[in-house]
Amino acid sequence: MIDREKVLAVLQKRFPGSTLDQRAAAANAIVGLGDEWVDVTAREPELGYHTSAQCAEVCFLADEHRQGTEFRILMKRPADS
Repeated sequence: MIDREKVLAVLQKRFPGSTLDQRAAAANAIVGLGDEWVDVTAREPELGYHTSAQCAEVCFLADEHRQGTEFRILMKRPADS
């Protein structure tokens, strides 16, 4: 679950000119993502791809993966769920 207060703190730092109402609306939308999206990060091996040494030279994601960046993979829930 996403901590709304942490989201508000990040939004304040990143968008210091924003109003409290704008930050609150954005935080509500971000926190509400859990209702629309499902985390499928654990299913990453099933995606049918691999990072290769050649790909990392031209592929942003492969390069970031090679440098140790962690990714979270989200899948949008079907509308009828």
